[in-house]
Amino acid sequence: MAAAAAAEQVEMAAGKGGGGRKKLILIALPLLLGGIGAGLWFSDILPSMFGVGAHPADEHGRTAAAEPPRPPAFFEMPEIIANLNATGRRPVYVKLRSKLEITRAEDAAAIQLALPRLLDLFQTHLREMRPEELRGSAGTQRLREELMARANIAVAPPAGSTQPAPRITDVLFTEILVQ
Repeated sequence: MAAAAAAEQVEMAAGKGGGGRKKLILIALPLLLGGIGAGLWFSDILPSMFGVGAHPADEHGRTAAAEPPRPPAFFEMPEIIANLNATGRRPVYVKLRSKLEITRAEDAAAIQLALPRLLDLFQTHLREMRPEELRGSAGTQRLREELMARANIAVAPPAGSTQPAPRITDVLFTEILVQ
């Protein structure tokens, strides 16, 4: 009888260990499969197998290579000196040297043609600014955003034109001097 009780206890202990092993397999297997699937997805093996995000093929079945991104082109603006809207008897001036970042180098000719309008819009905006507005990086960033918006307005082709508009993506300051 003692032998039967001992055998029963051994079976119960073995049953508990087997249940724990089953739980471990039930938890670990989906995690392992999910990890393998994620690795295949993010390494672009799985999407290419299903044709998701594939490059379009030409008439011969070859995939077209993505066009390499163009390096940005820059347009050098002439130096601008303008008096600021300052209170007091003493005038305050700003000296600004900048470059325009453009998407295509071919747009430099269109910007050169619009340069008088561009300079007028820049100087008009600078004359309305107060010296306090140019202080700090936040003031410089606001000036950059405003000049970029004005530059895109100045270089826009006239209504009804079939030419694509030059796009100015940034205004880079090479010198800002407030005196």
